[in-house]
Amino acid sequence: MNEKEQRLAARTFAKTWEGRGDEKSDTHSFWRDLLHSVFGIKEPTPFIEFEKRIQLENKSYIDAMIPLTKVLIEQKSIYKDLTKPIKQSDGTELTPFEQAKRYADHLPFSEKPRWIVVCNFETFHVYDMEEQNKEPYIIELKNLEKEFYRLRFLVNTEDQKIIEEMEISLQAGSLVGDLYKALSAKYADPTAKSSQISLNKLCVRLVFLLYAEDSNLLSHHLQFHDYLSQYKPEQMRGALKQLFSILNTPESEREEGTEDQLLAFPYINGGLFADVDGKNNVIPQFDENIAELLLVKASEEIDWSKISPTIFGSVFESTLNPETRHDGGMHYTSIENIHKVIDPLFLDDLRAELKQILAIKIPKIKADRLMAYQTKLASLTFLDPACGSGNFLTETFLSLRRLENVVVRELSGGLGYIFDPIQVGINQFYGIEINDFACTVAKTALWIAEAQMQEETENILEKPLGFFPLKSNSNLHECNALTLDWNEVVPKDRLNFIMGNPPFLGARVMDKTQKEDLKLLWGQSIKSGNLDYVTGWYAKASDFIQNTGIKCALVSTNSICQGEQVPLLWKYLKEQKNIDIDFAYRTFRWDSEATSKAHVHCVIIGFSCSDEDSKRRKLLVNENGEKTNVPHINSYLIDGEDVFIESRSRTICDVPQMVFGSMANDGGHLIIDAETKCILENDSEIKPFLRSFIGSKEFINGLERYCLWLEGASPKTLRGSKELSKRVEAVKKFRESSSREATKKLAETSWLFGERRQPKDGQYLIIPRVSSERRRYAPIGFLSSEVIASDACLIVPNAELYHFAIMTSSVHMAWMRVVSGRLKSDYRYSASVVYNNFVWPKLDDKTKAKLAKTAQKILDARLEFPDLTLADLYDDDYMPANLRKAHDENNRLVKKAYGFASNLTEEQIVAQLLKLYKEKVDELEQKK
Repeated sequence: MNEKEQRLAARTFAKTWEGRGDEKSDTHSFWRDLLHSVFGIKEPTPFIEFEKRIQLENKSYIDAMIPLTKVLIEQKSIYKDLTKPIKQSDGTELTPFEQAKRYADHLPFSEKPRWIVVCNFETFHVYDMEEQNKEPYIIELKNLEKEFYRLRFLVNTEDQKIIEEMEISLQAGSLVGDLYKALSAKYADPTAKSSQISLNKLCVRLVFLLYAEDSNLLSHHLQFHDYLSQYKPEQMRGALKQLFSILNTPESEREEGTEDQLLAFPYINGGLFADVDGKNNVIPQFDENIAELLLVKASEEIDWSKISPTIFGSVFESTLNPETRHDGGMHYTSIENIHKVIDPLFLDDLRAELKQILAIKIPKIKADRLMAYQTKLASLTFLDPACGSGNFLTETFLSLRRLENVVVRELSGGLGYIFDPIQVGINQFYGIEINDFACTVAKTALWIAEAQMQEETENILEKPLGFFPLKSNSNLHECNALTLDWNEVVPKDRLNFIMGNPPFLGARVMDKTQKEDLKLLWGQSIKSGNLDYVTGWYAKASDFIQNTGIKCALVSTNSICQGEQVPLLWKYLKEQKNIDIDFAYRTFRWDSEATSKAHVHCVIIGFSCSDEDSKRRKLLVNENGEKTNVPHINSYLIDGEDVFIESRSRTICDVPQMVFGSMANDGGHLIIDAETKCILENDSEIKPFLRSFIGSKEFINGLERYCLWLEGASPKTLRGSKELSKRVEAVKKFRESSSREATKKLAETSWLFGERRQPKDGQYLIIPRVSSERRRYAPIGFLSSEVIASDACLIVPNAELYHFAIMTSSVHMAWMRVVSGRLKSDYRYSASVVYNNFVWPKLDDKTKAKLAKTAQKILDARLEFPDLTLADLYDDDYMPANLRKAHDENNRLVKKAYGFASNLTEEQIVAQLLKLYKEKVDELEQKK
């Protein structure tokens, strides 16, 4: 159903229901009729649920719910005042909204409504529950013909449209990949740079024409198909060359005698078909396979008008070599994730402003405000300094044009207002991208987005506006954003917002050029060798926005808010550049729309230079999507004051020191497997020196590994055993061949581990250095000194049970999750950052004894399952009930020891620990 048909349907519906409506007898038919006739739901009965029972003090029913779109409806009879309280069966007086809100509060989290609609058949009050201000926007039945679009959330047509667009876009992307490969094989040297540039340009041009012929932009449907299909495959190369030349030539300048079929094509302009004879515009020879792919598979079987210009980049960049994508750190962005960036950055405020304007009752004032609002939309300027194929720019353009189309719809209601229907343009959008093909794709995506939105405007106005020739789109710059002065792209005094998704490359996987980029940017300010590549964009942006009101939001690897990168990066940005975090999404998995999906763990950080506006409350979004307004967001993305946990060589509290396990540095000659161990233990000379050898993997997964621990072995024993002397000699050669002097020195004691920290007696606490992020508790435990711990673990000699109780508690785990580094997404525990900076509670002997008991209960619960590994026991989905209960009891006691409330969230616990850390550091400084 198009805009005009929907408008007529809304008019008919309003007339049908004018002046009538009883809550008991008409609710079902009213809502079914609305969903079916106005919003095109063919079978509304299964779509909407009536009289949903809810468990309150007495028997209660929700009038209606739409589960798919999370809508709760409270229906009243006609003429009932929707703002006045009504006495309930329990004696309380509630407005219809308060009544609906009470129902919503008693629903499970998964069923809680995003929208509450209160209706009396003549008026709809719509509440968006994600907005802090719970004032409704109001739609009158008599105005439904003009305002029906404001109820589209009922059926979530936008989400369905996105799904359809994604499906066809990915289908088209797969096809273009096949076409790309077939064309590439026709070049003399497909790997040559000139061949790749020619092929990239050719593919983008072909796709644009496929889109144009399906979108009524050309003279008729399938015009490109009909033109090319008259030629044999071997003639298509020349035919395309002629066509590209015509498309790049204004109608008034075309040569006489040109065949009519070519003259029927419009002038495209914008540089898309320029330089047809240039060296980077070589068209290869076509064959039957290529002709079928283009004319049948692509043109006849796919409706390109339904492609999403936002997903366009993901689709066509997926034709690039996967290695190229990996080396550049590119990850393609879903529409949902783009909105996690642009909504809090600017779009939420723009929507709220429009909502307030639409609520104005006086037509003249409303029209003036709408025109001023449209002018504001057209004045905003955006920069994506890592724009890739333009996803952020394209979706932002579409979002602004949708807002503008609301203005157009309001002002074109026959009231005689004179206004320019389209003021928002692609010239407001600037991008920087190092990859030439991605840059070309971005330009084309913006043109397609512009065409689609113009069609929507034409449907509203019910008249054509004309699209061609394309306007020049020279705001996208192909260069290295980290070495370019951004003022050359767009002067800072003209810019409002910086946004984007810079490359995801860790400090250890960058190439030499990328490392040099960071070194030049950070200079002597900080040690850039331990920073992720994305921090280069923070350096550029923080310099660029000084003394401006520009607001930024970047998608980043979550490691920049964890471990050693926090004091390196954020201490400098906050103290030297006055950067303030305005909003943040804490760690979540960043998915893409590309056929080869990228799964990385990211954060989104909105930031600006601190000013009076920075003192307003900030938006923090947790891992589960819950949004909270908080007074401040620190560098760990916690609601708390600014604290920077730096590496520390000794513990901040009076507790046993944590050290690495022992490192063999032996070339593998002192390490043995289970099979070899069985053989060697038959040798009475060797058996006393065979020890279990445990690293993180062995400890967590119950694996067997052994070593020769030759401390105390006499020279006679070492020389007398053929097996031992052979291994010792091999270790000596390994160490002597090292380029490190320290390792060569170790050759003098080649029978011993290179680094030995094993306790002599008793037991010690073992902590894996790396543990899965899926576990609520990182598995730790006690081992006998007879078991050798490898340097893949950390150990605490002389640890007592109460130390174990504190370290395995939810309090310590919360601290570890925030301040530890990550290996991919797994936790990377460290002594210098996590353990040494952890503030322990002050414990008396009585509390220590209680903690020792809860610790023992945890260890005893583990022993009840001798066949299970720690990996099995700490799988949160299958954790034994008695073990979980033991941990819960221990957690309560540890929180009590700190003086924490038992219901504190993990985030609140960390905020308290950061506060204690700051107090402890200040105390230590005063003692110096």
